[in-house]
Amino acid sequence: MSRRTRHNVLPGFNLAMGYTLFYLGLIVLIPLSAAFIKTFALTWEQFWGAVSTPRVVASYQLTFGASLIGAAINAFFGLIVAWVLVRYTFPGKRILDALVDLPFALPTAVAGIALTALWAENGWIGSLLKPLGIKVAFTPLGVVLALTFIGLPFVVRTVQPVLEDLESELEDAAASLGATRWQTFVHVILPTILPALLTGFALAFARAVGEYGSVVFIAGNLPMRTEITPLLIITKLEQYDYNGATALAVVMLLFSFVLLLLINVLQWWANRRAGRES
Repeated sequence: MSRRTRHNVLPGFNLAMGYTLFYLGLIVLIPLSAAFIKTFALTWEQFWGAVSTPRVVASYQLTFGASLIGAAINAFFGLIVAWVLVRYTFPGKRILDALVDLPFALPTAVAGIALTALWAENGWIGSLLKPLGIKVAFTPLGVVLALTFIGLPFVVRTVQPVLEDLESELEDAAASLGATRWQTFVHVILPTILPALLTGFALAFARAVGEYGSVVFIAGNLPMRTEITPLLIITKLEQYDYNGATALAVVMLLFSFVLLLLINVLQWWANRRAGRES
């Protein structure tokens, strides 16, 4: 009896892996390594002085804090939007589905100008909030709003396919066994979509951390208040302080890597738990 051989479209694992490592090294690893190597021109005192001034620390707090808040908001409302798009049929559904991708296609500068025009004190929405004492533009709240706007598609498009593949028979079975809607969601639906939801959260957070164009207009760029770290990097580059800009970039890279690593650990735990329960 002859042994059946498995034919792959790609020309073998070794060659495909070689191309993969070459491409990732060329596009990702070499540029990131260059950023670290550039900081070697600084002494430890110079590096620490560049990345630990009060103005820089305030920008860290705003950038990472607003990114986490925006990603968390998108995780909640993005799940609702994905649920509506998957589970219901209504007039204008295709239009609503297309609007989700608008932040992908819209230039970030255009998004920033549009958000500022809406939420400034003389804008359509900002003028209605001004009598209530609520100010959005040129405040940290405006930064969170901009980062939420650009991060929504990452959550929706990550969770949506998982919801489409989720069998409704499981929910019917839970209901027939006396489970409430909340119990069905927590014990049946959430364990299945949690890995995808965490992935969408991580993607939205990663995009928000590096966002510049849509934030710089609505933030107002007030030092110690609404100044984000990417803006400080651009400022240092304009001042020909390449070493200082690289130092800030390395700190952002390390912070982002640690946070994304934690999120990936949570994804692994959620996948393992879902595998045990299935």
